[in-house]
Amino acid sequence: METMTLAEAAPPRTTSRMWTPLQRFAFRFCVVYFGLFCLLSQVISSVLVIPRFDVPDLGTLPPIRQLVFWVAALVFGMKTPLVYSGSGSGDKQYDWVLLFCVLVVSVLASAIWSVLDRKRTAYPALHKWFWLFLRFCLAGQMLVYGFIKAFPLQMRYPFLSRLLERFGDMSPMGVLWWSVGAAPGYETFTGCAELLGGLLLMFPRTKTLGALIALADMTQVFVLNMTYDVPVKLLSFHLILISLLLLAPEMQRLANFFLLNRTAGPSERAPLFESQRARRIAGGVIAFLWIWMIGNNLYNTWDEWRQYGPGTGKSPLYGIWKIQDTAVDGKPVPMLATDAQTWRTIVFEFPQYTEIECMDDSHGYGSAVDEKAATITLTDRRDKNWQARFAYTRPAFDRLTLDGTVAGKHETLHLLRFDEKKFLLESRGFHWMQDYPFNR
Repeated sequence: METMTLAEAAPPRTTSRMWTPLQRFAFRFCVVYFGLFCLLSQVISSVLVIPRFDVPDLGTLPPIRQLVFWVAALVFGMKTPLVYSGSGSGDKQYDWVLLFCVLVVSVLASAIWSVLDRKRTAYPALHKWFWLFLRFCLAGQMLVYGFIKAFPLQMRYPFLSRLLERFGDMSPMGVLWWSVGAAPGYETFTGCAELLGGLLLMFPRTKTLGALIALADMTQVFVLNMTYDVPVKLLSFHLILISLLLLAPEMQRLANFFLLNRTAGPSERAPLFESQRARRIAGGVIAFLWIWMIGNNLYNTWDEWRQYGPGTGKSPLYGIWKIQDTAVDGKPVPMLATDAQTWRTIVFEFPQYTEIECMDDSHGYGSAVDEKAATITLTDRRDKNWQARFAYTRPAFDRLTLDGTVAGKHETLHLLRFDEKKFLLESRGFHWMQDYPFNR
């Protein structure tokens, strides 16, 4: 790749003439609004990628946090403390109030900027640098989400415990998550589409195509978020806006090509610097940053695969185990007992996690299996005083006996392994030819 080409950024098509007052105000607003949004959200963390380190959202740190709390209470009358981190949601009340603050600050800052800088007729240099910043931000998000889909980690194949869950008990987001996870080939395809958009955004000659692909990808993601109630609506909507913003200087060319049947002509590109030496240095720095982002995203994806994905391995007792009979302190417990907490099924899937299905609900427990001692210990993070410890014997592949204590009571359980291949989702597979649709 040519260094000079890497250093180029998309200039406005109005660099050679005076911008209108509306264009100048719109540009100032976009610089402030999207600059603050990217810096105060998770977007910047995809640009400043550091292995095994989560860059905190600057919007959750002081003094921004105190400002958001103050506005939430004063303007919106929110009395309870707002959740601002650790929830996994991008549509928290905190996020909406923060966005409101960003919007207000952007309008005020743009107005003040317009008054103080009213004699300036255009911003060609700032435009080049800001558009380059937006390309980094959009490409970073496309890479982050692209990699965890290309190596199916975002939506995992349905866990054994999910196979036991009734469809009607799933949330709309759960339906989407596990449906996509059940088709890892489709998830990989969507991830590759996002990766393609991110990679094409890196090169000036293909940045327009990259922005178009990113726009298509993020539009689909936004529609899914809206229709399946996935709490990433704010982010996906803003990634659509950033894609459109990057395409704005090319709109006339795109209209000529797609709608008007006219010659589109070459895109106008201006170098970041006048000096050839400066352009080469800038090109080298930009190339290094792109390679750094790709490399670290690959590393983080591999690390997540190993720690949280299929690379974590399976429990030594892997399987869905139906409890055939139970004895507590030597007394048999009828399996038709009406106690909602009576154990019905134990799901061993991951080495450190076990799911236990009761009559009306299921609960997850931390687990530690010692194969040499043939013991298993369960802990409950909701109750630090609760513990279950069993010695286990496995007389046959599909039979298991647990004998030990549960919260101080002696229990003996006999379990029978359920063959998960009996689930149609596991056994149906793919067919090139079907005389009739097999829709169950």
